[in-house]
Amino acid sequence: MIPIPSKVESQIFSLYDLEQKLKPLGYVIGGNWDYDHGSFDYEIADDVGYQFLRVPFKAVNGQLDAPQVTVEMGEPFLLSHKYQRGLDDNVHESNFRASFDQFSEPEDPDAEFPEEYVEVGKELVQELERTLLS
Repeated sequence: MIPIPSKVESQIFSLYDLEQKLKPLGYVIGGNWDYDHGSFDYEIADDVGYQFLRVPFKAVNGQLDAPQVTVEMGEPFLLSHKYQRGLDDNVHESNFRASFDQFSEPEDPDAEFPEEYVEVGKELVQELERTLLS
């Protein structure tokens, strides 16, 4: 994990407005959200695993599924997930659950981030700042 200081940190936005501005740029709401926090993820590469820019946020008023919720932005960071190749032999799930969780567990959920993508991540944060603070 590589933190990237940003002017968006501690800024408060409507979650709806964030989605309208960030999704066209390629951001998605990460699957690790909960009712009081979440993140926008931008996939940088998928060479050996997946490299992401993650922009965390937390709910300021209400829960994330509320229509008028506002969120406070956290510090963006670069994150790399390296997945196992092939089938996950350590899965002990029912057939019903396995139909939803088809993919291997991360081999290393906090893998080393490739140096060649660090500058790309910094440029993405600059674009994020221009988009949200202009």
